[in-house]
Amino acid sequence: MSNMTLQDRAAGAIMGAFIGDALALGPHWYYDLNELHRDYGPWISGYTDPKPDRYHAGLRAGQLSQAGLILALTLRSLVARGGYDEGDFCRCLDEELLPLLNGTPMHGPGGYTSQSIREAWRRRVEQRLPWGQTGGHADTTEAIERTLALAVRYALEPQQLARAITQNTLLTQVDETVVSMTVAYGAVLGLLVQGHALDAHLSDKLMQQVKDGALPFHAVTSDRLQPPRPGDPDPPRAGRFASPDALLTPSYMARAAADPDIRIEPAWKVALVYGMPCAIYHQLPAAYYLAARFHDDFESAVLHAVNGGGQNQARAMLTGALVGAQVGLSRIPSRLLEGLESAAELEQLAANLATGLRVSGYKSND
Repeated sequence: MSNMTLQDRAAGAIMGAFIGDALALGPHWYYDLNELHRDYGPWISGYTDPKPDRYHAGLRAGQLSQAGLILALTLRSLVARGGYDEGDFCRCLDEELLPLLNGTPMHGPGGYTSQSIREAWRRRVEQRLPWGQTGGHADTTEAIERTLALAVRYALEPQQLARAITQNTLLTQVDETVVSMTVAYGAVLGLLVQGHALDAHLSDKLMQQVKDGALPFHAVTSDRLQPPRPGDPDPPRAGRFASPDALLTPSYMARAAADPDIRIEPAWKVALVYGMPCAIYHQLPAAYYLAARFHDDFESAVLHAVNGGGQNQARAMLTGALVGAQVGLSRIPSRLLEGLESAAELEQLAANLATGLRVSGYKSND
């Protein structure tokens, strides 16, 4: 486990996500890499203005997309309430976000509204359904992009982490596989905030949390994925999510990043290997790979995530949180913090959240 402070890692995760989101604002969703290079050159190295005919037209370099704004809204609720309060979070959505939307993609703060937020708007505003009946079937990382704040807040309490992320995800995304992968990402981020490494052993630690009943995944194998032993009970290790495979992906990606016989060069081409689209099963392997490969180099990690094109905003946001947790806020380059709009306010939110990371009996190496 790393020796930097718990608070530094927690704040690094939050600010890393904000920076990743803002870095991709201009070059967001270019699936034609020749077009991306025409508009932004061969290597994007900082914040850029969106082009007039693109998704975030009218915004400026260093500003947040709607995903970043929703993350900030989530943070404010967590800080104000001292933890996850679903009623307060939903009130914030009702009062601060939904009135600014009209159910179409190219409308609302941040320049673009994602599919699952549009579906939630229709169910909540047009159909007047209660929260809890508002989730749709989008297979994206939309919920991860806000629940990563819950993962940081409950990094020391994996059972509460899983419960809060599950409940919050279901407000906008109800597909069980998407929910399980969202919870798995949160569990990974929680361990990184604690100070564990994103390496070949991380998944073993996650599976131990399953065995201990902290993470609600079903596991049919014994330790280290060995066959179940005769007489092994099933129910004590059965969880809400049918498979633990989402917890195994991070360590496979870490092994690939460390294996000298496996090279993805340049690293941004990980987006071509695992896929440029929005779906969660494209995004997570690429984010885990970049976060493991550049575990001590925040700038390289997020810039390779951005330069991969496609849904690079989610890729950079998720990668930024994972690497930010590993390097800590203190090792995020100052130029990336200085170029982020409202950085001082966001850093204060991150610091306030980080100071709440205390549970009885927890002992760290800090």
